Amino acid sequence: MERTTCAIVGGGPAGMVLGLLLARAGVDVTVLEKHGDFLRDFRGDTVHASTIRLLDELGLGREFRKLPHSELRTVGIPGPDGTQVLGDLNRLRAPYNYIAMVPQWDFLDLLADASKQEPTYTLRINTEVVGVLREGKKVVGVRYRTSDGVDGELRADLTVACDGRHSLLRAESGLRPETFPVPMDVWWFRLPKDQGTATGLQFAMRAHEFLLQIDRGDYWQMAYIAKKGMDAQLRAEGVAKFRDRVVGIMPVLADRIDALTSMADVKVLDVQLDRLHKWHIDGLLCIGDAAHAMSPIGGVGINLAVQDAVAAAVLLAQPLKEGRVREADLAKVRRRRWMPMVVIQGLQRFLHSKLMTPVLTGQRADYPAAPLVLTKLFPPIRAIPAYIVAIGPRPEHAPEFARR
Repeated sequence: MERTTCAIVGGGPAGMVLGLLLARAGVDVTVLEKHGDFLRDFRGDTVHASTIRLLDELGLGREFRKLPHSELRTVGIPGPDGTQVLGDLNRLRAPYNYIAMVPQWDFLDLLADASKQEPTYTLRINTEVVGVLREGKKVVGVRYRTSDGVDGELRADLTVACDGRHSLLRAESGLRPETFPVPMDVWWFRLPKDQGTATGLQFAMRAHEFLLQIDRGDYWQMAYIAKKGMDAQLRAEGVAKFRDRVVGIMPVLADRIDALTSMADVKVLDVQLDRLHKWHIDGLLCIGDAAHAMSPIGGVGINLAVQDAVAAAVLLAQPLKEGRVREADLAKVRRRRWMPMVVIQGLQRFLHSKLMTPVLTGQRADYPAAPLVLTKLFPPIRAIPAYIVAIGPRPEHAPEFARR
């Protein structure tokens, strides 16, 4: 029977970062990814400042900066006298004063290439985990199926669920998340962008809907935000009506909206917000979205998942090397990462309640006045939302054993 010390299920940001760090500690680690590559669109392409700092600590910063990317330095909303900046990342300490917009597949390929240099690392693509192996109540590995239909088993001292918000391993473990109501879903699409036009993130709204415009270098990545459960209605209305909705929120897009020719090019994100109160059972640990699905507000889900992975590597590398991972060790990961997750989810829930829900239900169609007035009168305040989004509470640093 096949065996590894740590089986990581899911080749997203959390799984790939954890695999790299544990391999650099000398732990025998296997990452199982059901797809054949990392090419997925609209999968969260933000690399936050604290993650960029982590890449520098890992010796990957130079290669990362060679990847095609754009830099997000301001968060603003349109006002009567021009765009009002709410968050200004330029006020943060350089060089970690921006959020990089990088195709996630490039970011994951970078991590995979670095990991493959480590002799104890294995990445198995086209390998879908279909269940867990148990001895009594303890998880001792996983059952998998390859893309060509071959079934197998992989035993492991520890299995880490990095398989996202619809985690199979979480479901099989019996761990059940607490769920919170969310008022919206998000529909992603692209529009062409003229060279030299405004950079940064632009935000607009009217009664019942929002629009987010993200500079991706040679195109705009757009997010239409509306009441939860509207996907069937929007698709039944058709692309012409959808284009009218978009231009109604942001009229400046009228000269390029015809580039959106089909609702097939509009991808819906079913927004969820939940969290496990216990992240582990004996032999299994959940991190990232498997432990806490985040709202897309702030784009912080990837950053939190990466920070979870770093904390897990720091706390578990030595127990894994010594072959003595206890439940008490697994519980330390949740204790370390609980506060940052709860703080960010609390802010997201507040924004859902005070901004998103009133707009989506038609109770208001303008921006809350207080943040606009404060950031205009006291520009240094713009550093606060910038820090919360770009760095976040309790950012993690690479352990010494992983630095290059």
